Amino acid sequence: MTHNYLGLDAGGTSTRAVVVSSDGRCGGIGKAGSGNPTSAGIDAATSAIRAAVTQAMASAGVDQVSGAALAVAGAGGAGHRATIAATLSDLVAHEPVFDFDVLAAYFSGTAAPDGYVLLSGTGASAVRVENGKLAAISDGLGWLLGDVGSGFWLGREAVRAGLAPLDGRGATTLLTGLLLDRLGTPPVTHREGGRTGTLVAATAALYAMPPLRLADFAALVFTAADAGDEFAAEILDRAAAGLAETLAAVRTPDVVGPLVAAGSVLARQPDFAARVAPGAVVADDGLAGAAVLALRHAGVLVDDDVYRRVTSSLAQLTEV
Repeated sequence: MTHNYLGLDAGGTSTRAVVVSSDGRCGGIGKAGSGNPTSAGIDAATSAIRAAVTQAMASAGVDQVSGAALAVAGAGGAGHRATIAATLSDLVAHEPVFDFDVLAAYFSGTAAPDGYVLLSGTGASAVRVENGKLAAISDGLGWLLGDVGSGFWLGREAVRAGLAPLDGRGATTLLTGLLLDRLGTPPVTHREGGRTGTLVAATAALYAMPPLRLADFAALVFTAADAGDEFAAEILDRAAAGLAETLAAVRTPDVVGPLVAAGSVLARQPDFAARVAPGAVVADDGLAGAAVLALRHAGVLVDDDVYRRVTSSLAQLTEV
């Protein structure tokens, strides 16, 4: 008898769900906003998670799944997990299993039980995987304390470099104009409280945003660097060095499996991914890995054939 399971990949930017059968065929997907209860708040996160799940189940034509693997960033606390599980209790027959979002990212690139994943999305971390489980992790400490080389980190550095000339503390950089254009802040010649009106308007707009929104400005660094801006190039140098250090912290001679590069920064910037993780398999997101985790937790052996069915059927769904 074929059973259906749910895989969920919920991060700081978006939440994606997939219904997968026990033979590895993906039947429906759903997408919603941020499902990270730490950054989005538990109410917004649970709302997004349920929306993505119900959309996936409707697409697959099922009313309930036998089990679920939930890879939810920022859901380390028992309280958050209980709330999320409760909001899905009518849709999942058995208690869902919570897993690490970095494992979903890893299994989106490979079925190998041993290997590594370097992730740079809104946050950044590196993980060593052994026997299909998280064995070691470096960074992933959040925007306040770490996440070096992440989208947030890059965006924050872009904003700092872009604002510095307006404050008389930095040389001219393309990042200033790119930042002001993105913010919709026109140049203002008058001064307010000893500062230029442009700087006042830009900082007001930035402080009105949730901190993690700074990740939205990461792309400006790549745009400026491609145009020859030395300050943007230096930011990328530091990001690459930081990510390399993070990956080195989890590497061990005993594990020689594949390396997966994941997260929005590495997936959207292939040249940068090749620089920081040469030879890596690039995973666009963690949805395929979430499906794999759901099958693994259900006791399904995910061999190469099953893995190919997961990835190929999922690709067909995303093309629609």
